Amino acid sequence: MHNRTEILRSTTNAFGGVVVSPMALTDCAEPFDRRLEYSLESWRSAGHNLVWLEIPASKASLIAIAVESGFIFHHADESGVMMTYQLVDNAYFPPYATHYIGVGGVVLNQAESLLVVSERYRRRDRGPSYKLPGGALHPDEHLVNGVIREVREETGVQTKFESVVCFRHWHDYRFGKSDIYFVCRLSPLSESISRQVEEIDECLWMPVREYLAADNVSPFNKRIVRAAMDSKGMESASMEGYDDRSRFEFFVPVDPTS
Repeated sequence: MHNRTEILRSTTNAFGGVVVSPMALTDCAEPFDRRLEYSLESWRSAGHNLVWLEIPASKASLIAIAVESGFIFHHADESGVMMTYQLVDNAYFPPYATHYIGVGGVVLNQAESLLVVSERYRRRDRGPSYKLPGGALHPDEHLVNGVIREVREETGVQTKFESVVCFRHWHDYRFGKSDIYFVCRLSPLSESISRQVEEIDECLWMPVREYLAADNVSPFNKRIVRAAMDSKGMESASMEGYDDRSRFEFFVPVDPTS
């Protein structure tokens, strides 16, 4: 019986690309090698522009074969790798995510004291340097939820989100990626401190005047605290046509008359 080579099962996307089904991949290298070569020829003849090939971690042995066939890495995570192959020279494909997203909270109480932390892991040539509690967003986490969570985890203080007051953007951050850091104003719902001992060396309520005059506080942190005190910023808002609040998050300027 003639053993006919079959095209790998796939779908197409809006970029004229072929998306190979991970379920169509075998664990055996030889059939995959043969079917991939045949599929590439077929997809090129059919006028497709690009191939997206997701290889699960459980089938990592196929990665080397894909590389030999001309595939390049697009991105990777715990589940596996995504690779691409241009069937047409200079075919467009959207790049993978390039940024980290971080949040910091300016928490001021009625006594005009600021909630600050000193991180446990810092450069050895530096003494304690007080900064705002905060950290990186989790996947699929909103800014509002993320900053409340980070403040609670690092300090034990419960807060209410008020507004986004500023953000900064810089490049060549962790692993060479860029970073966007949002600064949010929060109001405290509690004031008792319970420090996250794994990451935080010290946590306290510091009079904001003392903080702004301290030598061991960076000019950036002083500037963003002043911005939070002087500006009402942007509040979380609904937006017509984007009703799924679990997916969408919008911020608009706070009404100056409110």
